[in-house]
Amino acid sequence: MKKTGIVSCYFQPNYGSMLQAYATQMALDKLGYDNETIDITGFNGEIRKAKIRYFAKASLTSGILLTKMGRAKDTLVRRLSRNEYTQKASVRNEQFRAFSQKYFRLSKVYPSKSVLGAECEQNYSAVLVGSDQLWLPGNIAADYYTLNFVPESVNTIAYATSFGQSSLPKDSAKLAKVFLQKIRHIAVREESGQKLVEELTQRKVPVVCDPTLLFTGEEWLSVQEQQPLEKGEYIFCYFLGTNPLHREFVRKLKAQTGYKVIILPHIDEYVKADEECSDKQLYDVDPSAFLNLIRHAKYVCTDSFHCSVFSILYKKEFFTFRRFSDKNKQSTNSRLDTLFHITGITGRLISGDEDISEVTARKTDFAMAHQKLAEIRQKSYDYLETALKDCGGTDL
Repeated sequence: MKKTGIVSCYFQPNYGSMLQAYATQMALDKLGYDNETIDITGFNGEIRKAKIRYFAKASLTSGILLTKMGRAKDTLVRRLSRNEYTQKASVRNEQFRAFSQKYFRLSKVYPSKSVLGAECEQNYSAVLVGSDQLWLPGNIAADYYTLNFVPESVNTIAYATSFGQSSLPKDSAKLAKVFLQKIRHIAVREESGQKLVEELTQRKVPVVCDPTLLFTGEEWLSVQEQQPLEKGEYIFCYFLGTNPLHREFVRKLKAQTGYKVIILPHIDEYVKADEECSDKQLYDVDPSAFLNLIRHAKYVCTDSFHCSVFSILYKKEFFTFRRFSDKNKQSTNSRLDTLFHITGITGRLISGDEDISEVTARKTDFAMAHQKLAEIRQKSYDYLETALKDCGGTDL
């Protein structure tokens, strides 16, 4: 019996990336489809080299590109250094590795993309790519998440796949126009992605929810401890960006509420302010513990899409900050805009300089938000079932 092969970012030491990849596996399990996540160990070097070549050619005038280069430098420093920060970061990475080994069903190791493509037809009835920002320009250049390796005889599906930004550079757009035409079924995560696909291919495609939203907060209890991992009342902070204004907001929120501040510090790079604004810094946290910390918090402060997602699922009082300027064409803020649009939630996306008393007085209608989520969740499952049952044709 052939399986559905999942193309995802299951290996990335990032809470959102790993949880959305696992949610994709969970969704196919729920629908009764035998599936496995394609193990990229054998050709990850190919992907990395292609991305390096892309960034070497790309203009460094983009703020986001500069950020990525800075993170790459920080990663190198971690590997070469043995200071306290790098040792603690390695503890976190070990937690990600252990979670991945425990929860993902991986395929055999393919030595190259060409071998994977050659064996696709005999192993898979469908190959599904999703979700997260897998169609960023660097990933398009790497040519794995494009599904170009899949032969035409095999069903291809994109579920909630994201471009990560509202526009593409000309070279990326040219490549996207080609691979998007080849994928039989496409559903995207953001309204901006929906517009991009239509502009590039004249295909009208649906917006579906992120895989993590395919499950309720109660269903996510299956991968976490029931009891709180941290005692007492606390503000949970999870920042990917470096904006000091966001940390200052946390200090004000602590002063207003009297709650201690727990943070997962230095996620993408070392940020001194992470330690200065918090009472406790945690490193020994895997994705399941991440969920537990959100679920039992009094408040959540974040600039993360997926941390916002789970704050909504667990009906937390939360504040989300934008990491990038909306004026930047490569901004990844569009996923937050879509999230708040589909849930009908307002007043949670802030800049950080608001009056604490005013924002803490705001109330969120979680009952309404969860009702809206139930509706798009059902539409998303309907899309998945239709796409998986297809043996030919496209959703044009």
